Amino acid sequence: MSIGENKVALVDKENVLSCHRRAQGKMETIPKVLVDKEEDLSVYYTPGVSYVSEEIKADANKVYDYTMKSNTIAIVSDGTRILGLGNIGPFAGLPVMEGKALLFKKFGGVDAVPICISTKDEDEIVRLVKHISPTFGGINIEDIESPKSFRISKRLESELDIPVFHDDRQGTGVVAVAALINALKLARKGKDAKIIVNGAGSAGFGITMQLVNSGFTDITALDRDGAIYAERKGDMNDFKMEIAKHTNHKMLNGTLDELASGADVLIGASSPGAFKKEHINSMNEKPIVFALANPNPEISYSDAKNAGAFIVATGSSDNPNQVNNLLAFPGIMRGLLDSRAKRVTYKMLHAAALVISKSVGRKLSTEYIIPRATDKKYTTKTIPMIAASVAESVVAEGHARNNITYSEARDKASRLIKRYMRIEKRISRFMVASRSP
Repeated sequence: MSIGENKVALVDKENVLSCHRRAQGKMETIPKVLVDKEEDLSVYYTPGVSYVSEEIKADANKVYDYTMKSNTIAIVSDGTRILGLGNIGPFAGLPVMEGKALLFKKFGGVDAVPICISTKDEDEIVRLVKHISPTFGGINIEDIESPKSFRISKRLESELDIPVFHDDRQGTGVVAVAALINALKLARKGKDAKIIVNGAGSAGFGITMQLVNSGFTDITALDRDGAIYAERKGDMNDFKMEIAKHTNHKMLNGTLDELASGADVLIGASSPGAFKKEHINSMNEKPIVFALANPNPEISYSDAKNAGAFIVATGSSDNPNQVNNLLAFPGIMRGLLDSRAKRVTYKMLHAAALVISKSVGRKLSTEYIIPRATDKKYTTKTIPMIAASVAESVVAEGHARNNITYSEARDKASRLIKRYMRIEKRISRFMVASRSP
C-alpha cells in the first residue's frame, strides 16, 4: 500500500496539491542582513567582502565565523527509497527533501538545502558531495536505498571533515533506544533483556548498532533469511557482518517464528504484517513490541495489545508511543553544527537518546514512553538540551573545532530556535497555510 492510500482518511489530496502549488515549494532564501543603501553594498559585497575572503584564505577555519557554513547542511538523496513510495527518482523526491529542510529549520534553526541528484551511481554521489562540501557544515543522507546508503555514508565519513548524518539509520536508532530505555524501566527489565530486531536495512541496522553502543547485551538481528550470525553462509554484506560481530553471541540460527519465543523485546524495521499474535504470545512476561515499519506497521497497535503486549510503539501518530525521528535529528544536527564537529559517533547519538528518554519525566507510562515531537515545550526546552549534550560529547571526544560548553550550546540552540519562531510569527501572513478539507 502506498503512502497516498494509507493517509487518504487523514489528509485531503486536492488540498495537499493546492497548498504545494500555491507555495511552489516549502523553502526559500531570505537574507540575514539589510541592504538598503550604498554603504551596505560596500560592506556586504564589493569592495568590503574582499577583506572577509582574505581572512578565510589566511585561515580556512574562519569560514565558520564569516559565512553560512556554520549553520547550513545539505540534504542529499538520489530518490531511490522515498518514504513508502520507493524508487521514484530525484524530481518526485524533491518535495520530501524540502519537507525535511522545513523541519530542520522550524525545530532546530538549521538551514538545510535539498540536493536531489540525477544519478544512482554511488561513486558519482560521493564525488559530488565531496565537491560541494565546502559550502556546508554537515551532510544529511536521506532516502537512499540500502546497502548503498551505508557505503556512501561510510565513504563520506572517512573522506570529509564535516559530520555525515544518516537519519534513516542513526536518527531511527536514537529514538528507538530512547523509547526502549523507558519501556524497560516500566517493565522492570535491564540492558540484558533479550532483544530481537527484525530487519537489517537502514533502520534495522541503525537500531541494532545503536543498541549495541548504548550498552544492551543480548541482541539478535534478522533479515529475510533469518538470524544474522558470524558464520552464516549467503547474503552477508559488510554491514551484516558488522551486525554479526557485535550481536547474537550464542550464534542462534532460525526464523522469527522460532526466535521470538522467550524474547523480552521485539523490534520491527521490516514490512507490514511481519509480526503475528503468536509471536507476542510466545514472548516473556511483559513483552515490549516496537512495530516501526512505515507507512504500515508489522502489527497494528490494537492487535499487539490484544495479543498481550505490555508496551507497543509504532511509527504512526494515530497511536500512543510514536517513534518519530523528528524527536532527534534537529537537535543532533544543531549540536554538531555549533561544536563545528568533524564527525558523528555512537557516543554522541547515545547522549541524544538519554536526553529524549529523560524528557518524558513524570508522564512516563505504558502509553507515553516517548515525547510528542509537536509539543512546543519539547521544541523550546528539550531540543536545546539534545544539542548541548551532543555538542558536549563532540568536544569530549576531541572532534570539535569549537570547544563550546554545555550551557553555551544550550543557550545558542534555544536562541536560534526562538529566533525562527519570532520570524515565522511576523511573516506568517506572507506564508501559505494548509487548509482543512
